Amino acid sequence: MTPPAPNAPTLSVPAKPGTFRAPLSRTALILIDMQRDFIEPGGFGEALGNDVSQLASAVDAAVQLLQWARGLGLMVVHTRESHAADLSDCPASKRLRGEPVLRIGDVGPMGRVLVRGEPGNAIVAALSPAPGEIVIDKPGKGAFYGTTLHALLGARGITHLLFGGVTTEVCVQSSMREANDRGYECLLVEEATASYFPQFKQATLAMIVAQGGIVGWTCPIAALLGA
Repeated sequence: MTPPAPNAPTLSVPAKPGTFRAPLSRTALILIDMQRDFIEPGGFGEALGNDVSQLASAVDAAVQLLQWARGLGLMVVHTRESHAADLSDCPASKRLRGEPVLRIGDVGPMGRVLVRGEPGNAIVAALSPAPGEIVIDKPGKGAFYGTTLHALLGARGITHLLFGGVTTEVCVQSSMREANDRGYECLLVEEATASYFPQFKQATLAMIVAQGGIVGWTCPIAALLGA
């Protein structure tokens, strides 16, 4: 891969465990699973017994993050955890686990749960993808499993990833670990991610930056927007 030009614009962000540096031309924003099914009442998140209001603050911060990324012309990727209508890509071990009110594929207030094309599977209106932004439908927790994401990023020469989304300890962390294993440098924006369990979010942030940034970096959104 050709290195960026010596005078290419570079992002330099005060972060944990240290400054995060990224050439803007090789940086992409990935927003993980900001879907109605997880964030709004009547979706899968609530069917699992969760208080979906815990995720509301992440939407507001993600809007700021998305507007900032668009203003800089960064590559933007949105992901949706979703399955084919016949559930052929949803293993029984996933669908039958636990005691939810609604299982994947069942009909709920926003259509069939976590099924592509259903109203609940859509990205929340405030973060609706703009023309040209990539939408990845992923059958698992991680954004790279069973998707073309790695190839799409490679085609654009992307080496650095900024993350936001839900939930912090599940799909966001899974995606960051997958990215880390593939050689990407990753920064998670703290306010732009959330969990139904705030203590899980804090534990995940600590895990990401432990041991010199074993998974990546984290920073407050103000540090990024002011960089």
